[in-house]
Amino acid sequence: MIDLEVGKKYPGSAQKPADFDDFWERALAEMQALPLDHTTTPVAIPSRVAQAYDLYFSGVQGARIHCQLILPKNYDARQAHKGMVMFHGYHCDSGDYQDKFGWAAEGYVVLAMDARGQGGTSEMAAVPQGDAMKGLIIRGMEAGPEALYYRSVFLDTAQAARILMNYPGVDRERVYAMGASQGGGLAIACASLVPEIYRVQVSYPFLSDYRKAYQLGAQTSAFEEIPYWFQFRDPLHQREAEIFHTLEYIDIQNLASRIRGEVYWSMGLQDTTVPPITQFATYNKITAKKHLLVLPEYGHEYLPKVSDQIRGFFIDADD
Repeated sequence: MIDLEVGKKYPGSAQKPADFDDFWERALAEMQALPLDHTTTPVAIPSRVAQAYDLYFSGVQGARIHCQLILPKNYDARQAHKGMVMFHGYHCDSGDYQDKFGWAAEGYVVLAMDARGQGGTSEMAAVPQGDAMKGLIIRGMEAGPEALYYRSVFLDTAQAARILMNYPGVDRERVYAMGASQGGGLAIACASLVPEIYRVQVSYPFLSDYRKAYQLGAQTSAFEEIPYWFQFRDPLHQREAEIFHTLEYIDIQNLASRIRGEVYWSMGLQDTTVPPITQFATYNKITAKKHLLVLPEYGHEYLPKVSDQIRGFFIDADD
């Protein structure tokens, strides 16, 4: 188990590229040039508190991206509603629609995005060069930063937030981002690329500190595709410097300082899937108001009592 004080002082292993900020400003300009157009289709799930829809929009590279849209029952767009954009774990999808009905009952408009090419119906738009059979961090990596899979997905999160902020009846100044594991990493990326995000709640975020994860022996963690790539594509590590330099562009620790919204972060110190030290690399770089909940006996799993503890983070006294 990691020493908590060591973790809180860990600076991360990032070697942020000199053109990192320009890279993401160019990427955002590409995304912002896309229209906010989207389609919605009702989903017939009985509820007294919510109405579910399928929402599709066109992301970068022309990919068709699917989201679940959940509105409070008898939604009145003349009123100001909080918004919540939600992201799911690695290789999965947004789950059951009814899981979000409780948030609709609290007055939220929820947009839960399916990451392209994973378990939901969001499309992959481009076929990258190189090995892609073990995981998604390495997808597009051999072709350089512009081709990285997560460049596109990070932009999808920003576009989803942009659509939600412009949805009739949503208070664009009270939009939250939420996720766990990969979903937590995507929520951090979203709040970094859209600093207007009001608050962010994440559990054990993935996609941070690839160099450190590799050094720890990533074969048994969520980062296993990195040593797998070296094993079968570059066993002599002749491209190691180039590869880790490329991954810096999608390392959320390099984006974290852009966040302006308040952050609630929870982690289990026994986590071997997303090692806590890799999480601290990003958490420590967040300069906005932040809170850390630590569960010493838990790992990459359901973290009990956290939701009750932070309920006030979502339901303000003046609501």
